[in-house]
Amino acid sequence: MMKLDGIAAFVATVDEGSISAASRRLGLAKSVVSERLAELERTLGMTLLQRSTRSLALTNAGQMLLPRAQRILRELEEASAELDASSGKLAGPLRVSAPVGFGVLHLGPPIGQFLLDNPDIQMSLELDDSFVDAATGGFDAVLRHGAIGDSRLIARRLAMSRRVLVASPAYLARCGTPTSLADLEGHRGILYANRSGDWRFVTGAGTSVIRPKAALRVNNGLVMRDTALAGLGIALLPTFFTYREIRDGTLVEVDVGWPAEGAELFLTYPRDHGAAAKIRALGDSLRRSFGDPPYWERP
Repeated sequence: MMKLDGIAAFVATVDEGSISAASRRLGLAKSVVSERLAELERTLGMTLLQRSTRSLALTNAGQMLLPRAQRILRELEEASAELDASSGKLAGPLRVSAPVGFGVLHLGPPIGQFLLDNPDIQMSLELDDSFVDAATGGFDAVLRHGAIGDSRLIARRLAMSRRVLVASPAYLARCGTPTSLADLEGHRGILYANRSGDWRFVTGAGTSVIRPKAALRVNNGLVMRDTALAGLGIALLPTFFTYREIRDGTLVEVDVGWPAEGAELFLTYPRDHGAAAKIRALGDSLRRSFGDPPYWERP
């Protein structure tokens, strides 16, 4: 008979792409995960994963087993979560993904407080600036900055955030201060690489799109902010990255007559998720910590 710990080791290894990463996720030694995988394969009498020094690949048997193994683990977690919720207790694992920059700047104290308030929750927080699919990415919940257009997901609003154009005083003294959307076309932009480099503004006629000359493309908001501080160019960034620098004058908010498209913060998770009670509690805790309006939007 297959053991549950072997199934968990198998799913974690496939999800993470390596035994080393699976061992970190499960909180086990690499040798323990390897032995559990080997025992599962011995029980089934077939190979599930082709191993090499650099990669893992599912065999045909592994491809057949994977969706069933994932469903078994998901149903067990959901059953456990439902029992905990019915007793008023929040407990068990909670896997969350969030963007790197926002996590570094704003998630440490709120997450710490949430776990102090709910000591039986075992949270795993992964910071990643690439797109993470909340429905299939192996996480219970994903924190996102921007619109959510996915019918598979529930999106709980955490906080508002504006996007603002910012530049250093040195850059503006050297290159001039744009005062209109047309002026922006001639300036150097520090652009976010994980989406279109277009800058979108809400005008009286709808949405206007500006395509600045790229001084730098990078997939991290903190690096965008820091290169703007260095005087490289103009950046379009959420206020949660720049509010301190705008207040102390090391960055200047550039007004071109129209606001940039805003984007709110959401906590997203699949519909009918068994950990919904824990996710709702996390969302409520984060909203209390950020405030309404959030502290990065206060005068």
